[in-house]
Amino acid sequence: MGCMVSQLAAKFAFFPPSPPTYQIKERDDGKFTVVSSSSPSMPIIQSDDNSLDVLLIDTKRGYKIVAFYLRNPLARLTLLYSHGNAADLGQLYDLFVQLKVNLRVNLVGYDYSGYGASAGKPSESNTYADIEAVYECLETEYGVSQEDLILYGQSVGSGPTLHLAAKLPRLRGIVLHSAILSGLRVLCHVKFTFCFDIYKNINKIKKVKCPVLVIHGTEDDIVNVLHGNGLWKMARESYEPLWIKGGGHCNLELYPDYIRHLRRFIQEMENITTEIRLKNIRQSQFLETRSTVTANRCCRIKIRQPKWPNGSRPSCIKCSWRPRCLECWKPSCRRECWRPRCGECPSCPECWRLRCNRCCWRPKWPKCLRLGCCMKRFRWLCCVGTHSGLRLNEEDG
Repeated sequence: MGCMVSQLAAKFAFFPPSPPTYQIKERDDGKFTVVSSSSPSMPIIQSDDNSLDVLLIDTKRGYKIVAFYLRNPLARLTLLYSHGNAADLGQLYDLFVQLKVNLRVNLVGYDYSGYGASAGKPSESNTYADIEAVYECLETEYGVSQEDLILYGQSVGSGPTLHLAAKLPRLRGIVLHSAILSGLRVLCHVKFTFCFDIYKNINKIKKVKCPVLVIHGTEDDIVNVLHGNGLWKMARESYEPLWIKGGGHCNLELYPDYIRHLRRFIQEMENITTEIRLKNIRQSQFLETRSTVTANRCCRIKIRQPKWPNGSRPSCIKCSWRPRCLECWKPSCRRECWRPRCGECPSCPECWRLRCNRCCWRPKWPKCLRLGCCMKRFRWLCCVGTHSGLRLNEEDG
């Protein structure tokens, strides 16, 4: 049922241009060129442009997708661009050229399966396979490591972008342009994540370990600005966001603040030295290890075990007498054996209730317990006239 719903959601999520705006033709030298679909004799790009490589990349799902690689001789970083809905590479080529020059980066853009001249059908799983194939091509054919890579995801493209970012811990940075929290949240404004939802970015953003720049228009009528704001708040390392006042869903590139803010982000990512990046990676790994240990121990607070009168121990020796966690207050075994027992006092049904959650979580025994200093130790005393065996000291009150 969930798979059928996901397929139905994909039909509403993907709108590739029909017909495609470009076609791929092979030249005499074995390389590919791009021509317009409306007039095949008219090339979209200049035939003598040596800065552009037109690639056909095989994905693990058996499709061939088209990618453009635009090189800049002054670039230090590479931008992997995942475009939005209802667009293909033929429409985005001019934008890619402007970004390559203004940001001083190498840029690679690709068409999802079923978009443009790429084979296959558009779906969530296919877009994941597409971006993984493009990254593998960058790594093997062009020698681009994840330390020198910035991922850029626009609208639907934020899905494959965050999917890949969650798998690459040493990325240089991420740009989320009019991004979505999830597919279903765009349509229904739900507050829960369902199993059949697509592009669950709300869960994947928490796994990203590099700086995240969020760009969103305040008047976006397709993806509300609350989506971008939510992703920015949940990111581990949020960069200063750009909220373009009056900006819509498909026109943010026309605002001067867009390229200015994006250029500043790229420059700061270039200035991050290897030493700083390694320091940040070690710090994040240390925090992860610490949180894992904390999760295994259930809570960080160390609790002092009280002194038992006459050396007596709890009634159940097999399990610990104290609960696992102060927050959930669950005993370490399911049987009713974790309550401490005083050797001289009968069991009390009203015992072991919390009185202080902040410091000493001291139990409450109305008849057989008297506390000394809650921050130092417990003193278990028996009441005068009720039980025999222990005497109250007047100094203890």
